[in-house]
Amino acid sequence: MLVQSVLLAMLVTQSPDITITQIAGPGDPGPYRHPASITELDNGDLYLAYYGGSDEYGTDTAVYAKRLKAGESTWGPAEVIADTPWTSEGNPVVWQAPDGVVWLFYVNRYGDTWSDSIIKGKISRDGAKTWSDSFMVTWERGTMVRGLPILLNDGNYLLPVYHETGYDRENVGADTMSFFLRLDPKTNTWTESTRIKSRLGNLQPAPVQIDDNYLISYSRRGGGYDGSEKGHLVRSESHDGGRTWSEGVDSQFPNPNAAADFIKLKNGHLMLVYNDSYIDRTPLTVAISTDNDKTYPYKRNIAEGENSFAYPMAIQTKDGKIHVIYTSNSRTTIHHAVFEESAILSHKTP
Repeated sequence: MLVQSVLLAMLVTQSPDITITQIAGPGDPGPYRHPASITELDNGDLYLAYYGGSDEYGTDTAVYAKRLKAGESTWGPAEVIADTPWTSEGNPVVWQAPDGVVWLFYVNRYGDTWSDSIIKGKISRDGAKTWSDSFMVTWERGTMVRGLPILLNDGNYLLPVYHETGYDRENVGADTMSFFLRLDPKTNTWTESTRIKSRLGNLQPAPVQIDDNYLISYSRRGGGYDGSEKGHLVRSESHDGGRTWSEGVDSQFPNPNAAADFIKLKNGHLMLVYNDSYIDRTPLTVAISTDNDKTYPYKRNIAEGENSFAYPMAIQTKDGKIHVIYTSNSRTTIHHAVFEESAILSHKTP
């Protein structure tokens, strides 16, 4: 069955303008490998982190990293970069800041569900070759991280986080809320934004900045996983640089209680990567707005079929190419899609 699933997942590589390869799978630490995060380092290397172990809630999990050196086509072996004895790791996020410091944020779970988690961090000053000791980012139980930070126009960093409630592995509590931690790199001081309330709850936000004051965020919905709620990605706005946020509202995009990603491209276009379904984590769809989130006339499925294509994360590298990573095959395989924006703009919806 696994071989069949891998074949189904790799069928999408037949497109001439989108290249999809496998980053991690059989042979890498696991067998659970999910979710993954990616960043481009100053030297052009791509650096990937994921958490792996026996299963999602295993206490044997650790954060692993892999590197694709600039100019090469084969990713290096996985190495452990965070591992807390007798405690579960989760949801690593790697990001290189403008000053060259590479940040690792990740989750430690201290109970039976993710509602008993806190966020920890590490930094590297040598291009992710060595890492500092871990430090606490949050102390509040239920706080978690999933998305990449963004650099704000004022030079501050905005880290998307959320507080998950419910203590239930099959249902995300309605009072689960997204919010943002703002770091002033000059003073190393963190401040917290207001929290985003919404109909079903929301988590795993992904923000973009439109101008100095105006930001938009899309978040995964809360609730269950059967699609009965007819849930959508939750949209929220800030009009004061990300300090306070509006109540979250159902957007035009369906959401099967699954992660999405939202980024601003170098040309100012906005790109959303999400599962275009109320129930299933397939297809994995890329949509582009050229008018600051008013409309999304360009949409294309980059992965589809009898599988799940989940937890996308997107970056645009210095050469202008777009990279999307995601997991499939029951969270055992990490894929890497690479394409130009034109691959999506060539698919305009009627």
